[in-house]
Amino acid sequence: MNKLSKPLLIFFGTLCLSLGVIGVILPLLPTTPLLLLAAYCYGKSSKKLNHWLKTNKFLGKYITQFQQGHGVTKKTKVKVLVILWISALYSILFVVNSLVISIVLLLIFLSVSYYILSLKVIPPEEVKKS
Repeated sequence: MNKLSKPLLIFFGTLCLSLGVIGVILPLLPTTPLLLLAAYCYGKSSKKLNHWLKTNKFLGKYITQFQQGHGVTKKTKVKVLVILWISALYSILFVVNSLVISIVLLLIFLSVSYYILSLKVIPPEEVKKS
């Protein structure tokens, strides 16, 4: 890895991590892809940061389970879908003034919902093991 790649990957990883954490609060930011991108950037640039992220008390288990293909809990799916659709309906009904943009947003929210629903559900007993 050249001298420029490592700092850039660390910068983009940190940017994605920051936006991903903000996305936990602001549902319009795509938390999962941003956190996975941060994990990728850290994995390619810094063993220390990658280890810190994967062992992080709040995000580590989530990222590791997702990367290993285990899926997400039913509780997480429900929370994400409720927050997603509250923000979707609010945006479409009160923020956007264009029918075309409202339709595009609706299609995006439907696509994201389909993706979330298609994720494998981790049984509660498996979550307790990890």
